[in-house]
Amino acid sequence: MVKDVDSFYGIITKKQNEANMSEPEITQKKPYVLELEAGDYWWCGCGRSKSQPFCDGSHSGTGLTPQKFTLTEKGKVWLCGCRRSGKSPHCDGTHKAL
Repeated sequence: MVKDVDSFYGIITKKQNEANMSEPEITQKKPYVLELEAGDYWWCGCGRSKSQPFCDGSHSGTGLTPQKFTLTEKGKVWLCGCRRSGKSPHCDGTHKAL
C-alpha cells in the first residue's frame, strides 16, 4: 500500500524538496585572489565545482545555484572560498570565524 501518494505520482513535496537542498561545501578558508579580464563570470555557490571558484554545473540537484558577476574592466578580485560570505561572490572575511 502506498502511504505517500504525492511521491508515488512523482510530485515533489515541500519536505522532499527541502531534503534535496544542500549546505554549500567549504572549498578553502581563504579567498581566491585572481586577476581577471573584463567580462561575465559564474561563481560556484555550491562548492562542488572542479573548476573553483567558477561553476562547472556540479550544483545540479543540490538546490544551490551559481552567482553571476560582471567585471567592466580588468582587475584583481577576492572571491569567497568558504561559501559563507555576506557579500558573495566576494570575500568579506567570514572564513576567519570558521
